[in-house]
Amino acid sequence: MHPIVRRQTIADALRRTALRLPAKTAIVCGDTSWSYAEFDALVTRLAAGLAGRGVRQGDRVAVLARNSHGFAALRFALARLGAVLVPINFMLKADEVAYILRHAGARTLATDSGLADLARAAAALDTAVQDFVWLPSEDPSEPASGMARFDELAACTAPLPEITLTSTDLAQIVYTSGTESMPKGAMLTHDAVLWQYVSCVINAEIAESDLALHALPLYHCAQLDVFFGPAIYIGSTNVITGKPVPDHLLALMSRHRITSFFAPPTVWIALLRSPQFDTTDLSALAKGYYGASIMPVAVLQELAAPLPRVRLWNLYGQTEIAPLATMLGPQDQLRKPGSCGKAVINVETRVVNDAMQDVAVGEVGEIVHRSPHLMLGYFNDPDKTAAAFSGDWFHSGDLATIDAEGYISVVDRKKDMIKTGGENVASREVEEMIYRLPQVSEVAVIGLPDPKWVEAVTAVIVVKAGQTLTEDEVIAHCTTHMAGFKAPKRVVFADSLPKNPSGKLLKRELRQRLN
Repeated sequence: MHPIVRRQTIADALRRTALRLPAKTAIVCGDTSWSYAEFDALVTRLAAGLAGRGVRQGDRVAVLARNSHGFAALRFALARLGAVLVPINFMLKADEVAYILRHAGARTLATDSGLADLARAAAALDTAVQDFVWLPSEDPSEPASGMARFDELAACTAPLPEITLTSTDLAQIVYTSGTESMPKGAMLTHDAVLWQYVSCVINAEIAESDLALHALPLYHCAQLDVFFGPAIYIGSTNVITGKPVPDHLLALMSRHRITSFFAPPTVWIALLRSPQFDTTDLSALAKGYYGASIMPVAVLQELAAPLPRVRLWNLYGQTEIAPLATMLGPQDQLRKPGSCGKAVINVETRVVNDAMQDVAVGEVGEIVHRSPHLMLGYFNDPDKTAAAFSGDWFHSGDLATIDAEGYISVVDRKKDMIKTGGENVASREVEEMIYRLPQVSEVAVIGLPDPKWVEAVTAVIVVKAGQTLTEDEVIAHCTTHMAGFKAPKRVVFADSLPKNPSGKLLKRELRQRLN
């Protein structure tokens, strides 16, 4: 039997939806609207156009762009061609983007007009990038010069090259911020992503009847693979925006009668605080999703009053598991505040001690998983892959407790990850940047509760004797050399940092002291 007979890839999922629902609206972005039949046909032409530019099966193609219909089409065109998507955070600086381009070995980089300068600057830093693709944006914009144009590629009439693509082929490499200063590339196959789609459809109730707003960046696996991908798989209508600012989001929700919306708690809080919130018609909104951090109970209660029909889900996971792992459903939001719930249908999750034994109720242990969602490993990094899968379980690096009903609550991050405004920040990366300041004797970077960011990146610094340093100088230094979301929001100066007898820094004690 030829493998194609049993094949199920990300691109197949779109084609099958287009066959079921050809006339239904699939994509709305600015003035652009495509039915499923139009979207599927355009994806095929775009894939053929990319093949004409030399993109081949297995090639890594990076995308540095804000949300748009162009981004959406590129995602599925690469899947149809058997190329590997490498989405990049557009808030990174050129050096940081260049590291990912070099590590992935990307020869093609797709970008939009607003990020074209950053894309060119990064590609020039000793990368393998040879070709640029310009993607259209939500608002009309002039195409970036010297780049292959999306509209011209999508007008290609040449047939797609014949490829033998299977469900276990690599679909994407998504770079994740670890505790190390350099990010790691999680390799995800088509079937890993698709099994995760199934979990989203079942546990998060992604439905054909949804009219979903996709506003958080598609470079992030949460928006891309927990919401946008499953919505295409099941046949929802998708409104895409690259402008996740409160007044714009509220206007889109009202205009399009949005029924489903995902955002980290910081964005939900910003919507509540908008002067437009009380006068916006949100009567169609029925499903609200959040992740990246816990929603404060006070905010849950505040949302419930003006939005009594909205059911809320907390979705927890990480890039390496495509990314959904556990879910706290609507019925448990106030019953189990602070919990990330239980494993979704295609995931098995435990909380274990260092001997890989299940911890007792209330005892702190590490979250580990088994699932077909899981990555193959880290790209070109066998040592970190082996460590992540030691004992034949995937080690999340998150510390948690589990209660008598099996509900999990994350209490700390084994890898000192800070989740601020929906973004992951590795504390060690920020510490290394601050250590470049000659006045610094010691520094510890932690996340502290914050009403806007949920967690604020906070630097606790011991200044060398006889030296002076100000908070503004530290923040300016960091924002000059790294993405703004990584820079400290707060700097605290201390005479010393707490350590245990062996000299290990006690960050938990710092958090308790400064909360």
